[in-house]
Amino acid sequence: MDRSLQETYAPANACFGCGPANPKGLRVRSFVEEGGAGTVCRFTPSPHHEAFPGMLSGGILGTLLDCHMNWTAAWHLMNRAGADSPPCTVTAEYTVTLLAPTPSTSPVTVRAWVVDATDRRATVEGVVESDGVVTVRGRGTFVAVKEGHPAWHRW
Repeated sequence: MDRSLQETYAPANACFGCGPANPKGLRVRSFVEEGGAGTVCRFTPSPHHEAFPGMLSGGILGTLLDCHMNWTAAWHLMNRAGADSPPCTVTAEYTVTLLAPTPSTSPVTVRAWVVDATDRRATVEGVVESDGVVTVRGRGTFVAVKEGHPAWHRW
């Protein structure tokens, strides 16, 4: 797949983290890993993503994980339901553990996988890797919302 999950299913999404239509956003691009066990995103930082020279901001790292894990959940719930498109999912909660400073001088890889799921909810774990070293861990719960929710079809 040359197009990311975001570009395929939500090309008009303007989310700061993962919206393809947000020219000032991070533009997270999530791809299903070979074998389908999880998803992967590669992100190249810019100086304006730094907390201080040479190091990525923890807020940027949290956003990368949040959006990427959310799309991992949406993709999983879509497949679980046998649907043609992902449900509208929102973050119910997530945690980020910063294990080590993450350099901004080279691309980072974000990986995520589902660890538990029901028909409307998925718990996802993820990591950020820099030069092969895991610098951040995350875990979140993502819920498919119903009509009437403010996020309904905002993609």
